[in-house]
Amino acid sequence: MFALNGRVVVIKSELIQVIANRNPHLFQRDIENIVSVIFDEISNALSVGNRVELRGFGAFSVKNRPTRVGRNPRTGEAVIVEEKWVPFFKTGKELRDRLNSKKR
Repeated sequence: MFALNGRVVVIKSELIQVIANRNPHLFQRDIENIVSVIFDEISNALSVGNRVELRGFGAFSVKNRPTRVGRNPRTGEAVIVEEKWVPFFKTGKELRDRLNSKKR
């Protein structure tokens, strides 16, 4: 874990290590496979336009950003920004309640 702009950032390998430390009865390679499968399945579902819901945690979905006219920051010239799909995450009630509790 490291700090980025005052926030703690966890990378995939650190997440795997935390899970391994909390579950010494599991092999690290099995944990790596499990984490990879979870991330791959979320990515695959989103790539075909599906929604992924993890009860209590939140829901991943994709949103459409339509074509628009933007500005080149260097020249101020108008440019066309093409349509794109972006990932979106909405927190679940339990996570939201935990984040807003007074015990942080």
